[in-house]
Amino acid sequence: MNLILFDGPQRDNLLPFTYTRPVAHLRLGILTLAEKWERRLETTPSFYTPCYLRECFRPNIQSDNLMVNGGLTPNLRILSKVIELKTGQGLFAGEELLACRITGEEVVEFPDISLERIEFDADFTMIRNPWDLFLLNEAELKKDFELVTGGRVSAPLSSTNTVMGDKIFLEEGAYVEASILNAVDAPIYIGKNAKVLEGSMIRGGLAIGESSVIKMGAKIYGATTLGPHCKVGGEVSNSILMGYSNKGHDGYLGNSVLGEWCNLGADTNTSNLKNNYDEVKVWNYTLGRFSKTGQQFVGLLMGDHSKSGINTMFNTGTVVGVSANVYGAGFPRNFIPSYSWGGASGTMEYKVDKAMDTMERMMSRRGLTLSEAQKEMYQKIFDMTSDYRR
Repeated sequence: MNLILFDGPQRDNLLPFTYTRPVAHLRLGILTLAEKWERRLETTPSFYTPCYLRECFRPNIQSDNLMVNGGLTPNLRILSKVIELKTGQGLFAGEELLACRITGEEVVEFPDISLERIEFDADFTMIRNPWDLFLLNEAELKKDFELVTGGRVSAPLSSTNTVMGDKIFLEEGAYVEASILNAVDAPIYIGKNAKVLEGSMIRGGLAIGESSVIKMGAKIYGATTLGPHCKVGGEVSNSILMGYSNKGHDGYLGNSVLGEWCNLGADTNTSNLKNNYDEVKVWNYTLGRFSKTGQQFVGLLMGDHSKSGINTMFNTGTVVGVSANVYGAGFPRNFIPSYSWGGASGTMEYKVDKAMDTMERMMSRRGLTLSEAQKEMYQKIFDMTSDYRR
């Protein structure tokens, strides 16, 4: 069966992270949403997403296609219902389409197609807002830990460590020395060639992706996820770095989500709780204004390729778009548009050619380059977000 993960109506609520990726490429727990479906259904998915992303994430359309909402996390009940779908049927929860099985011609017309309704009345988890990622991270990390490590044997853990709990798994090449690891309440997963350097203090749940590094003396509270090729130091709590991003120095990051290729300068700090303990509001791209989250703890939500200078201070519930450069004394605004350059005293437009030069230089440090399709995507995002910078 050909699996296509589609962006549902919640996509715009998940900006700025979905400017640069399908919803199913969001990381939650150990794996991305797409990787969860790939492992559960044992098939490689493709993606149905807005036109400007399709050169980077092309849909593989065949005569028989299983389309699944990319914000949906798989559980056993969902999986059984999805697999049972017949051509022309759609799995619905109220008015929300969870999955459908359709022909190639219908994929082209999607979502404007007619489906035989199959009602789903059991519990399910759908990612609808950016803060859902850190709120649901511990539960998904536990599920992913069982999925990824089940029936396997961990690489040995050095006796130089102080260990509590037994749900700790090291992949081949992982390095962990002279650190404190507490996995009593939630698991700790350390990926291939990842490193936990001396003096680190870790309280699960924690997922460390391939070749990521936790620097000496870091304090990491669960549930935290570091995607591949991240560097993290200082104090981090209940946060997700999707991959290739750095918070390498002292400073606090809590209840936050960073996209890929972000870098927080030394002693960057985020507030995740208002002084009056009130509900946090964040910028809502769909509404074009700040709106309530229903949460008391929300830190920094930062899109791909954005950076902060040393000693940057982010207020509670700050949203930073794609490829922004934030620096200077004082607190910058709680919403910093994509391709902005500046801080508390104001911002100017970050020219797209200069932004992409910076992207190229950062990516070259990992042996990667921007493809022509990616360059076109970033140009489109620059054009799409121009109104925010006026």
